[in-house]
Amino acid sequence: MSLVDIKHETKTLWRHLEQRSRMASHKGLILDVDLRSRENNLAHRTREIDQKRLIVRRCQPFSIALECNGPLPPKNHLQLVLHLGKRDEVVIKVQKERGAGDKWWFNQQRAQDEVLLTLHSPADAVIGQYSLAVLMMSPEGRIIEKKDKISFHLLYNPWCKDDVVYLPDETLLQEYIMNEEGVIYMGTWDYIKSIHWNYGQFEDYVMDICFEVLDNSNDALRNSQMDIQRRSDPVYVSRIITAMVNSNDDRGILTGRWTEPYGDGVAPYRWTGSVPILRQWSKSGVKAVKYGQCWVFAAVACTVLRCLGIPTRHITNFSSAHDVDGNLSIDFLLDESLETLESRGRRDSSWNFHCWTESWMRRDDLPKGNDGWQVLDPTPQELSDGVFCCGPCPVTAIKEGNLGVKYDAPFIFAEVNADIIHWIVQKSGQRRKIKADQTSVGKNISTKSVYGDFREDVTLHYKYPEGSKKEREVYEKAGRRVTDPTDESAEPARLQLSIKHAKPVFGTDFDVIMEVENKGDQDAHVQLTVLAMAVTYTSVYRGECQRQMTTVKVPAHKVQKEVLRLRYDDYAKCVSDDHLIRVKAFVEAPGENEPIMTVTDIPLSRPEVIMQVPGRAFVCEQVKAHISFTNPLPVPLKGGVFTVEGAGLLSSTEIHVKGDIAPGQKVSIQLSFSPMRTGVRKLLVDFDSDRLKDVKGVATVVVRKKYNNNIPEICEWMS
Repeated sequence: MSLVDIKHETKTLWRHLEQRSRMASHKGLILDVDLRSRENNLAHRTREIDQKRLIVRRCQPFSIALECNGPLPPKNHLQLVLHLGKRDEVVIKVQKERGAGDKWWFNQQRAQDEVLLTLHSPADAVIGQYSLAVLMMSPEGRIIEKKDKISFHLLYNPWCKDDVVYLPDETLLQEYIMNEEGVIYMGTWDYIKSIHWNYGQFEDYVMDICFEVLDNSNDALRNSQMDIQRRSDPVYVSRIITAMVNSNDDRGILTGRWTEPYGDGVAPYRWTGSVPILRQWSKSGVKAVKYGQCWVFAAVACTVLRCLGIPTRHITNFSSAHDVDGNLSIDFLLDESLETLESRGRRDSSWNFHCWTESWMRRDDLPKGNDGWQVLDPTPQELSDGVFCCGPCPVTAIKEGNLGVKYDAPFIFAEVNADIIHWIVQKSGQRRKIKADQTSVGKNISTKSVYGDFREDVTLHYKYPEGSKKEREVYEKAGRRVTDPTDESAEPARLQLSIKHAKPVFGTDFDVIMEVENKGDQDAHVQLTVLAMAVTYTSVYRGECQRQMTTVKVPAHKVQKEVLRLRYDDYAKCVSDDHLIRVKAFVEAPGENEPIMTVTDIPLSRPEVIMQVPGRAFVCEQVKAHISFTNPLPVPLKGGVFTVEGAGLLSSTEIHVKGDIAPGQKVSIQLSFSPMRTGVRKLLVDFDSDRLKDVKGVATVVVRKKYNNNIPEICEWMS
């Protein structure tokens, strides 16, 4: 905070003191109300959100003080009334002393010139912004004096055992409520990469925007009173949030787009945090922000849910199925050239990864056994009760195959369990099955560990081990056909086909090796077709890179290797921003009943942006970050831009690179900023240009107080 801001705050303080002085001559009994925000917010773990406004959690008492002009008359009594909604749609009279039932109540302690009121909210209180009115009543019930427009916010309380979002593990609460930084997993199941994300749920005005999201839902606009009353239930609220994060059929936050161009907005891969998205949506008059994809939708939902007090984590499902017809089978149709046939209307698909969130809550609306983690997916894929939302659905229901449980269990079950079947459609129109896979969907389901920035595998939360007896029982229960993987009557295949590759770097040439193994006693002469194509992570075809057809002799009991060389000049012209190459290899041999096909996706890795913050960092004292990047491509980069942000450090900031970046050239920049809050913080950077995009970097910054100087402490309090 600058000296100008400090002077402004000082003037505000003097005006407040002058107002208190004038109030001393006021004839009323109640002079002022002290919300004791700093003490209450600290006790309710909301100090990170704000230290000036009162923000408390339900099911936990909080105290406010009435400053009085002398002692209150003994026969008069106080009455408290709460109002919710912009038009006071909900009015709650606070009981004096604890009564029967779960209702708001208060008790009071009197001193000479002060009354301490302690308010108790029920475990199922409505979350939102409350307006409190304090009424001084005569013995006859007449209002003598009224002090109103006392505002505070109430959130869910996962620390309270009676709250349905109660999570009895402080380590988990520190991660799933209090941590503003996260790690998101992407890539392919066998080459998992990670990016850091700034959730920023405690950044300035984020809480207000979260309630603005609820206020703009279709349910709220149709019937505000009913919507407010239902906000006591996290099942209802979380479902509203999954609908509102996407903008498909409401005033939602993000518009989804999965292919270029993104010129009229921000490309999904450029975002590094939720806060700029939420602020832009609010500032634009709740106009949808462009653009998001699954990890962005899930991350924004995670921010909103954590802010409101619902324990939430970001989940990535690798090899995720999108089953549009509900048959638990993903069917891919290929022509005789191995190219995907475009079908009319919507079709099944398999994504390299798909992201959603899990939120922790008790499900009193369902039979026992469905409490705990609930799947919530804000990416607009399928309609749920006529709305583009998904969940909450118990993870335990997915694991046990209980697909009758609400919400959207069959769709989520297919995402982690569907079969994948490849068909060749011949010129006659006849289909020929060439590959069936019952084990590749739903791999390495991942989330950030509570113990650090590394991956935790939660696959066994969603499914029993592949091939186990229990797994097959669940599939039968879910209505899925089951084949015995240990069918001894089936004759083993004589030929086997596999694809091997290194971990190539985008901008380099690399080899892909096809291995044909002959387990028979006679030599085999096979036709090998290899097709390399550019695709997106959602399997959208972007162009053919290279095709190779050869006749290969495979000696008995030998392995024959064939190499396909992929050059940068070949794949750069069609590769998507996901930097993903899909290779299909197809073998036909005379005398073999069925052809053999295998498919692999090759992610092209990108360099990192190097970021360093030397020295020690203190609140409100300027620090410098050094950022550097080297162009790895054999061509110049144009339009380079760095985007930097960090919760408690600085808002999203763009730095444009002047001129082109030549091949092998190193670009270095320096950025100054003043941390706003103490703690272990993450500074995130994204680099984008015309030919190279989605290059990330991260630095950890430990921000401390400087106790020998009062200004930083004042600055931190005012921030």
